[in-house]
Amino acid sequence: MAIAETAMPDTLSVEVVFALPDEQLLLTLEVDSGATAISVVADSGIADKFAGQDLSNFKLGVWGRPVEHDYKVRDGDRIEIYRPLKIDPREARRHLALSGRTMGQSTKD
Repeated sequence: MAIAETAMPDTLSVEVVFALPDEQLLLTLEVDSGATAISVVADSGIADKFAGQDLSNFKLGVWGRPVEHDYKVRDGDRIEIYRPLKIDPREARRHLALSGRTMGQSTKD
């Protein structure tokens, strides 16, 4: 007589990261296989640590590559939550050029 084994869902180890200019947080989680990027963000509780930020609408990426919210995470993924830009980088360069400065140049120069 064979003993039936209870199938345990496969778990994956993933990270969730979010940063503000003055505060960053990286969490490591164990999630069920088949989890989506947005479900991992929601389950991580990271939004609770950043009051006033609605992370559910932010763009997501994995290791610097943009992904959709329904992306199925893989073991070792780092889900990155991207804040909206305050100013388009091209526009910022235009403003600097008009004032005679370049990116990376301090205001003391």
